[in-house]
Amino acid sequence: MLDIIRFVISAALTLAGLFCLLSGVVGVYKFRYALSRVHAAALLDTVGILLMLLGVIVATGFTVASLKMLVVIAFLWLTSPVAGHLIGRLEVTINDELSRDADVLDQDYVEQEKVPETTTTPADDTQEEAQ
Repeated sequence: MLDIIRFVISAALTLAGLFCLLSGVVGVYKFRYALSRVHAAALLDTVGILLMLLGVIVATGFTVASLKMLVVIAFLWLTSPVAGHLIGRLEVTINDELSRDADVLDQDYVEQEKVPETTTTPADDTQEEAQ
């Protein structure tokens, strides 16, 4: 009976992961703008791989292989959003027509990353008011 429950949970997680991955593929082909496609791919591949590997972990039980799969999940959860961000930033940098179709920041502002020279924190403001 326990094996059947474990199989059902494993199958549900694996199918949910497959659904996420297929949704990401559809999003890559259906969305019009590159930034929307990158967002669909980056978000759904991370969640899909997580669910599929969790399904495999549930199916095999807690072994050394499942510990390795948890390390793979952690690695993918750290690297996939960073890669998606860098691809999106590259698109904003090289696509001159993007500002016509989407609301993006002025590229000069993004490149210079302007920060005001004098910044005060809320703690500094309260100290000045007390004096």
